Amino acid sequence: MSMEQAATLPVHDLLATLEGWRTEPSANTAELVAGSLRRILEAYGARGAYVQIDASRLPALELGVGTMSDRPGDDGPRPLFVETSLAGVPQKIASLWLDVPPETISVISDAVSLALEATWSRNEAQATRHQLHALDEAVRGIASIGSVEDVLQHIVDRVRELVAAQYAALGIVGPFGDLQQFITSGVTEEQRAAIGPLPRGHGVLGFIIQEDASFLIDDIATDQRRFGLPPNHPEMHSFLGTPVRSQGRSIGNLYLTNKLTARRFSADDLELVERFALHAGIAMENARLHEEIQRLAIVEERQRISQDLHDSIIQSLYATSLSLEDLPEIIAEDPAEGAARADRAVDAIHGTIRDIRNFIMGLQPELLEDADLGSGIETLAAEFRVNTMIDLEVRIRSERVPVETMQATHLLAMTREGLSNVARHSGATRASVELTQDDGWLRLTITDNGGGFEPDQPRSANQRGLSNLRARAAAIGGTLTITSEPGVGTSIAAEIPPGVEGD
Repeated sequence: MSMEQAATLPVHDLLATLEGWRTEPSANTAELVAGSLRRILEAYGARGAYVQIDASRLPALELGVGTMSDRPGDDGPRPLFVETSLAGVPQKIASLWLDVPPETISVISDAVSLALEATWSRNEAQATRHQLHALDEAVRGIASIGSVEDVLQHIVDRVRELVAAQYAALGIVGPFGDLQQFITSGVTEEQRAAIGPLPRGHGVLGFIIQEDASFLIDDIATDQRRFGLPPNHPEMHSFLGTPVRSQGRSIGNLYLTNKLTARRFSADDLELVERFALHAGIAMENARLHEEIQRLAIVEERQRISQDLHDSIIQSLYATSLSLEDLPEIIAEDPAEGAARADRAVDAIHGTIRDIRNFIMGLQPELLEDADLGSGIETLAAEFRVNTMIDLEVRIRSERVPVETMQATHLLAMTREGLSNVARHSGATRASVELTQDDGWLRLTITDNGGGFEPDQPRSANQRGLSNLRARAAAIGGTLTITSEPGVGTSIAAEIPPGVEGD
């Protein structure tokens, strides 16, 4: 049929009603489509037509008019398949049965096909734009989350939205091929409790684990590989499953069931989920590495705390206890010496209490919450002044220095360590902390007028303060310079390049 012939038909009317049904499928919009179809038949003296639309990403629709109000049986007229293609991939979008004079079959079928193809193409273009936008947002979302638990839940929630699934799950596969974790979306807490134990990887779920491949299943309720659902489990039919990989190995599987906008998941849905799974695998691995780094940092910090306690506080208390062991005998022989030794022990204990306060200052919880690095340093300085007799000056050359989170964490820890060293070891009466920023480079300087020391002199393995400072500076790509001289004082300067997040 020529385009001129098609233009003589009420195709525009059918296009308009199909668009209304596409954007808001309902009984009312379906009836409007049926009305348009009747007018086409009336224009050519046709008797009846039946349309069945079953295309990916289009709402399903079945309707008949005239003599074909019901779908024809196997002995009825054979359907004319309405087909189209996008990017060279053919797809059947509908079946059309006609009860019309032979001379008008091609005219009517071409007109209806034209309207259906236009509706499908418009829907496909909008769906593709929406999915690409949703994929971009989903990827950005999972990339910004730190904890493994939050990343896993976000992955499941977003992939369910991407392909309009009623339910979604992410199964984390253990070393022996069983499901160790099973994170769900779309299932309420009450449903989870009623279902009981989580799946272990049997049936279709186990099949995907064994095959390590993607699958589309029209109805898992009738699939021969099904294992069966436990009592109180929601009803499930259409199914999509695909592995989540990282560094070439499978670390889990995404499962989606019950496509909400069609009878089944399409190849396009599968392609989108597979693309999302690539980013999900990277996000999962990054979150695990981040938590592992945090655990290692906690271990290192515990080791440092242990060494610092041993170096100063425990040794001081031990020395004081030794001085008091023979105090009863000394008091009996020389009361004045006994009193003097007791006074010295009291002074030592007071000094140890002061050291403990300074030590606690260095173990504060995160100071950066709802604040910037400068505010965190000011908070440390305020507590330093309360717990010591040292005059401390703070100079911050910017009201609010923009700093990466990892940089701020290490610089704040370095400030804690530096001030703690000043309080415990320097014997200073004045000290200063200065934070400056120039062309993105950060410079943190801590100085005191104390007794100083020889920076190059070998130190015992138990004295880790300076090595801790150097390690923290290196972790964010910076350098540490220590200038000190006995009797003159000490200056510790850390220079950090811009935008380095560190290990």
